[in-house]
Amino acid sequence: MSDPLSEVIALLQPRAVFSKGISGAGRWGVRYSDYGQPSFCAVLEGRCRLAVDGQAPLTLEAGDFVLLPATPGFILSGFEPVAPVHIDPKAGPAPTEEIRHGDQSGSADVRLLGGYFVFDSPNAALLVSLLPALVHVRGAERLSLLVRLVGEESGEQRSGRDLVLTRLVEVLLIEALRSTSGEDAPPGLLRGLADARLAQAIGQMHGQLGRSWTMAQLARQAALSRSAFFERFTRTVGLPPMEYLLAWRMAVAQDLLRRRDLGLAEVAERVGYGSASTFSTAFSRHVGQPPGRFARAAA
Repeated sequence: MSDPLSEVIALLQPRAVFSKGISGAGRWGVRYSDYGQPSFCAVLEGRCRLAVDGQAPLTLEAGDFVLLPATPGFILSGFEPVAPVHIDPKAGPAPTEEIRHGDQSGSADVRLLGGYFVFDSPNAALLVSLLPALVHVRGAERLSLLVRLVGEESGEQRSGRDLVLTRLVEVLLIEALRSTSGEDAPPGLLRGLADARLAQAIGQMHGQLGRSWTMAQLARQAALSRSAFFERFTRTVGLPPMEYLLAWRMAVAQDLLRRRDLGLAEVAERVGYGSASTFSTAFSRHVGQPPGRFARAAA
């Protein structure tokens, strides 16, 4: 059976990794405005406070890892009350040296390695919506090691750098997301994959995308009645089953069209449509433009 999580990460096409050292001492606090692209950090030493918009505040400790797939606004600070300094991550060039907040001399209260990257997929918003808004993993040595490798690789200009960074970030994403999967995860793909019955149906959707699935067939894959499957899938994944299937088909179709190595009829067949005309109608309704125009614009 296919691995839906790996397929989602691969289709997101992460690239352009940047990382930097961050430290804070004394009374300090910074507010980053909404960035919209994925970001991450690992706490190397000490402790600090993280308050992400729409989420409960967190105390971060050495060994912690945080991933924000869409990076809304957030405040990073020490534990003393302070008016945070506003930082717009989209304004100006990215710093190349460690950023120090608060007292500029003496030892730091906390040291982090943070970074960001971009998703190159035209479906990034849809795919990111299937992931948790905030991933917080405690004591994950593998993640800390991966973040350090990203930091070392991004700071040098060795041959093969871009490919190595892309692969490292793919592994980083999968490692972080599977560390948070479970029934306690918010509605989305991770929670769906943690449900053994739903995981069977999701895996079949991904593994046999060209099949003309019906609700009854998918419910049988999950060993549930149609009504029970619909309710459980919608509550757990956050989308009705056929809506999830349509979204995944359109995501794969856009990726195939961008590559421009298959004809329209072949793309239609790959994603479960019996004819190019039926596929074109569905694609135009979902994406907002015909597949041919999309492919030309992507090129």
